[in-house]
Amino acid sequence: MPQYKAPLRDIKFLMHELLQAPQMLAGLPFYAENETADPDLIAQVLEEGARFVETELVPLNRVGDEEGCVRHEDGSVTTPTGFKAAYKKYREAGWTALDADPTYGGQGLPHLVSNVMVEMINSANVAWSMYPGLSHGAYSALHAVGSEELKNLYLPKLVSGEWTGTMCLTEPHAGTDLGIIRTKATDNGDGSYSITGTKIFISAGEHDLAENILHLVLARLEGSPQGTKGISLFLVPKFLPNADGTPGERNGVMCGSIEHKMGIHGNATAVLNFDGARGFLVGEINKGMNHMFIMMNAARLGTGLQGLALGEVAYQNALAYAKDRVQMRHEPRVKPQDVADPIIVHPDVRRMLLTGKAYTEAGRALAMWLALSIDIEHHHPDEAKRKEAADLVALLTPVAKAFMTDNGFNVAVQSQQVFGGHGYIREWGMEQFVRDARIAQIYEGTNGIQSLDLLGRKVLMDGGKKLQKLAGMLQEFVEENAEDENLAPYLDALGKAANQLGTLTMVIGQKAMQGPEGADEVNAAAVDYLRYFGHVVYGYLWARMAKIAQEKVDAGQDVSGFYLAKVQTARFYFTKLFPETKTLAATIKAGNEPLAVDDRAVFGFEPALVGA
Repeated sequence: MPQYKAPLRDIKFLMHELLQAPQMLAGLPFYAENETADPDLIAQVLEEGARFVETELVPLNRVGDEEGCVRHEDGSVTTPTGFKAAYKKYREAGWTALDADPTYGGQGLPHLVSNVMVEMINSANVAWSMYPGLSHGAYSALHAVGSEELKNLYLPKLVSGEWTGTMCLTEPHAGTDLGIIRTKATDNGDGSYSITGTKIFISAGEHDLAENILHLVLARLEGSPQGTKGISLFLVPKFLPNADGTPGERNGVMCGSIEHKMGIHGNATAVLNFDGARGFLVGEINKGMNHMFIMMNAARLGTGLQGLALGEVAYQNALAYAKDRVQMRHEPRVKPQDVADPIIVHPDVRRMLLTGKAYTEAGRALAMWLALSIDIEHHHPDEAKRKEAADLVALLTPVAKAFMTDNGFNVAVQSQQVFGGHGYIREWGMEQFVRDARIAQIYEGTNGIQSLDLLGRKVLMDGGKKLQKLAGMLQEFVEENAEDENLAPYLDALGKAANQLGTLTMVIGQKAMQGPEGADEVNAAAVDYLRYFGHVVYGYLWARMAKIAQEKVDAGQDVSGFYLAKVQTARFYFTKLFPETKTLAATIKAGNEPLAVDDRAVFGFEPALVGA
């Protein structure tokens, strides 16, 4: 059975040395007043969190994959053996309330702490993680835009974990294009609405872990405009609450079926049928997309963490296997007394392992940087600092979702490859990591959609202002460390790539303004642009980590070899992975022309003629 050990040493390095989070958090009044930024408290929370996931969730990972969820004739769903008991322990221990508002029973801990906990949970059991994960997203949206009445009634239950939540967007005919959804809402005249329609792919849409499920549903109110401007957001409980807050009458929402998926079998991905279900408006009429994006952005960062987490656990197991598995003879021999040497000595195996280490450690640095930025965005007393942090989070959210999940899947596949034939066999567990990791590239907005969001909305739409702020940050770091001989090769590569990113952005921006074909030029470049962008961000983080680690090595403060490992992994990243930017630059410059093929000849497709 695969094993997992929470990477607390690396988390400590990032929190205290790279991000200097204790000092940052101490300056935020919200955490100072609630006394939740204390480093010792945070360390204790994370150590206990690691113990919980390692002992309670890791053993259930294969169980969930093999058993899956079962839907019964009455529409109810039973989760895999042990899931319900583990959720009860999780809820009773207060993990659902970690970074929630104390006003509604939350503990008020930093988002950074919750972010680390989410990573550990996902490494241990990604399918199980989605039940509390979706609930936290529902909490975020309701907390931000819900009425006081809705918040007072529902938030304490979500925070305590007694009730869980979902987000209901997708319909059979409408995935990314939410402007064409058909689910409708009718005003009942009593402050409630009647919701009718079908939603698909609803993660944690029906289950037996909690006594009630709160669905946040996008629907179109009768008379509202077509497209996304006419969509509103509604809260539809599975059971309508009684006056005392307990679950009461069964609402008109039922699980029609659960999907049979490639992976994440332990999570119930439901088709939900709303048949005149009673719902309650969340926020403003026709502002549903704006409100749902609060939840979607949180989900996108959470999905990025899934990619990171699955890459981490796959890497850990590949590393353990490579140390023990003996095959072939290495020169010079490592174990001349044995018939063969451990495969970890062979260069190609080392390449795969170092790829996993480089991508996961940079991904963790990005995830924790963004989490700390969210804390600053929400709680810094200086409005300018809040705006600066918000811009960084907005810019890097699509990068975190897409680059981290692409890399996570890549790491899972390469870690499976380390096992050779055993990686293809279920008993070793590697094939499950590959299957589970694949979904993260698809849901919460496919990675292609994230690329369009980054380039079209986050970069070009504001004239590159957010990008310029990030570029300034990178340039400042390069200039400050220009005399550091150890960093010179990295800073040279990083500086050139960052400058070229600016040039590529301008070229694409100019093409975008060239008539109707401009949109296709942006779309053709977007995926490669995001990957290039991701490498620049990871390069910046690796250079910063290498600087800190090299100073520790030079000062003789590296008894365990942790810092030397950082230095050498940074070298691997810049010499073996970062050069991908050169290929990406070429494919970005190629533009849409190579895609403009003859539809009939290449695809056998006859496009309709305009005006025919």
